[in-house]
Amino acid sequence: MSDATLHAHSLDPDSFAVQIADSIESFIVATTEVAKGDEPDSAVPFLLLEVSQLLLAGGRLGAHEDIVPEERYEPDPGPDMDVDELRMRFAAMLDPVDVFSEVFDPYEPRKAPVPFRISDNLADIIMDLRHGLAHYRAGRTTEALWWWQFSYFSNWGPTASATLRALQSLVSHVRLDQPLEELDGLDTDEDLTEEALAEEAGRVMVQEIAGPLGIRTRK
Repeated sequence: MSDATLHAHSLDPDSFAVQIADSIESFIVATTEVAKGDEPDSAVPFLLLEVSQLLLAGGRLGAHEDIVPEERYEPDPGPDMDVDELRMRFAAMLDPVDVFSEVFDPYEPRKAPVPFRISDNLADIIMDLRHGLAHYRAGRTTEALWWWQFSYFSNWGPTASATLRALQSLVSHVRLDQPLEELDGLDTDEDLTEEALAEEAGRVMVQEIAGPLGIRTRK
């Protein structure tokens, strides 16, 4: 993308910036609607779809050449919106499968998995994306693209990837009629080893979580 395109005040609907912004805004709107809990029966499959689509936009940002902001220092986009209510709504909706284990960096050898929460991840992703969207809506297109690209590498990209794996694993367990290991009592405040994770794991049959989370098993 040319420098002229990056700095244009009126962007073509087919431009890279507009497409990325549309994908990000669509994700924020869709997941915020899911968090309202109006359709809990379709929450998990819908989140799986939305996170997958967001990561397509992230992949495009990651494959793009480095975007250089116009200013040396980031302009103040204003206060970040509070995401605590969203976080709590997701946590209530996803209980008892909110907590999952993840290896933070697959290229760091001998790293034990650590606990994360899907609800925390979704709220953090939305906060990152809103920050860039504030720049975009203020007409600072280059700044928005720089922020989305930078935070894709540093935070929301890895967070979304981990969340996608958790959601995909959950759906797979249910669709394949496989019992799901429940990390009952596992908390993100704990620093547990791989052995401790195994000790914490209990057995929960798929039918106990499939209905409330809107996932049908195979017939």
